[in-house]
Amino acid sequence: MQPLHRNGRMCGKDGKGDIGTLVERSTDYFMMKKLPMGKNAYERAQTVKWMLFPYRQQILTITTDNGTEFAEHKIISTMLKTDIYFADPYCSWQKGNIEHTNKLIRQYIPKRIDFETIDDYSIMQIQYKINRRPREKLNFMTPNECFFKHFY
Repeated sequence: MQPLHRNGRMCGKDGKGDIGTLVERSTDYFMMKKLPMGKNAYERAQTVKWMLFPYRQQILTITTDNGTEFAEHKIISTMLKTDIYFADPYCSWQKGNIEHTNKLIRQYIPKRIDFETIDDYSIMQIQYKINRRPREKLNFMTPNECFFKHFY
């Protein structure tokens, strides 16, 4: 079984700051990283590349939005040796998993919060908590348990 990752983003108050989110489709395991330069495509590509590098042998494809923040997708696909697909415009149902995960994150980081006030430790804690929530989809196992059970 090889993971398919969904690549998304969350934008801070007034478009300042950004959080990159990645979700593995079958286990719902997710990673997130603060991106201080906002929609900067090169910074996002470098961050995604290094977030997924330890899992590069298991990655089959990555699906993402069509936004300009993903313009440097070739950096990711070259480094990880994977195909990148883009969801159709205005078709959020094609990436429902990442949209659902972003809603879970919003329980901890409400809209209109300035992302500059959120530190990396807080980001790690949110990721930790969400990956340890049991899911009905996973027979009430956690994404953390499923991801590491299936892929390692």
